[in-house]
Amino acid sequence: MKDITAILILYSDVAAIHKALVSLKRIESRLHSVMVLHEQNVSLAGILDFTPIKQIQSIICKENDSGKTLNDVIQKITNPYVLFLHDTDYLSPAIQADSLHLSQSESFLTTGCRYQNRVIHRPFLVSAPFLKNQQFLLNTQLPFKEALLPAWLNDKSSLKRRYEEGLVLQSRRSNSTSTLEKQKFIEKYQLNKIQTASPSLSVILSNYNMENHAETAVVSCLLQNELPEQILIMDDGSTDNSYHRLKRWHDRQLVKLFEKKNEGKAVALNHLLPHVTSDFILELDADDWLDPDAVSSIKKRLATLSENVSVLYGNLRKWKQLTGDVLFKGTAKGRHIHGRADLLSYRFPLGPRIYRTSALKRIGGFPVITFKEGKLYEDVSVLNQLIQSARFQYHDFTIYNVREHKESITRTSRSDWNEFLRLLK
Repeated sequence: MKDITAILILYSDVAAIHKALVSLKRIESRLHSVMVLHEQNVSLAGILDFTPIKQIQSIICKENDSGKTLNDVIQKITNPYVLFLHDTDYLSPAIQADSLHLSQSESFLTTGCRYQNRVIHRPFLVSAPFLKNQQFLLNTQLPFKEALLPAWLNDKSSLKRRYEEGLVLQSRRSNSTSTLEKQKFIEKYQLNKIQTASPSLSVILSNYNMENHAETAVVSCLLQNELPEQILIMDDGSTDNSYHRLKRWHDRQLVKLFEKKNEGKAVALNHLLPHVTSDFILELDADDWLDPDAVSSIKKRLATLSENVSVLYGNLRKWKQLTGDVLFKGTAKGRHIHGRADLLSYRFPLGPRIYRTSALKRIGGFPVITFKEGKLYEDVSVLNQLIQSARFQYHDFTIYNVREHKESITRTSRSDWNEFLRLLK
């Protein structure tokens, strides 16, 4: 019975595609069809004419969005099973065609893919009817395209499934620093789900015209192994499609979305403060994102934080935005701050910034300054006030990802920074 559609996703190497297609010959008696999803810059000219498998369809990803294209394709599948291969995967020689089945109680079969000393879990064989109701995230909702399949598994830990090692093997792949950092990040999607009541933590986010990135920030809060108590978003008068895109996540319970006219980040965040009910607040920029264990890692450190500490912070992992991808730039290590002089000589930004809610509310929230219409250095302004009455605590941990891109508002010139420092003194 030909009851399996095999989908090859985002292969960047023609030789790897050929190897995957040859490996599918082992289950040819079950193959209904094969689809190769690829980006526009990957040419399959000639390769599909010289493979042992027939019924192959080449599909260019719409808008180079593999998640969106995959969702559309899956809706049209009529046979019972979908089998996924990704990037450099090919079927193990040990696979037998008649072994690829799901029991009535199982929705999918997962397998492990090895990346050096890491095993990344991915969906392998999935019930097509189940898949049609469990859509994949879009590219604009994930930090990088390699997260597509592992992220799909993140919220399905409670569902009946089977795991088997060794179903797929991988051709030689890149071991670049960026690739290894991405795999370290993706591995965290597999952490066990937990929930601790105390101390409580909310995430606040101000968005202004970040339609290409804001959903990634929000979704990173939802793909946590421990959810925050609140995710509060203020759209600060965006003129792009940001607000419309963010509305899909507004559920009035965990995620609450607000909007106002554009007045700068400090004002936007201050409008969120009255809605905060948690002990601590994590500030997340709309173009950044969190590791999947960010909330649990932060809460573990907050549990032992001294009462006279108003801000907990750590390290920042930095990425450069390229066309359709991100490049790992390195990790900016934090250092201990013992007073205002240390703060103002710090190589900003200081982050991630986790504020004690009571301390932040005690100083009236984020200072609204006149410098540059209040749209620069709001983080330094609030830290400058907090350090005068309470301590900051540095911990050596890295759960916050900074995206460097051309639309970001940063310290645009040394003269701006020096002028701002003069205003603080």
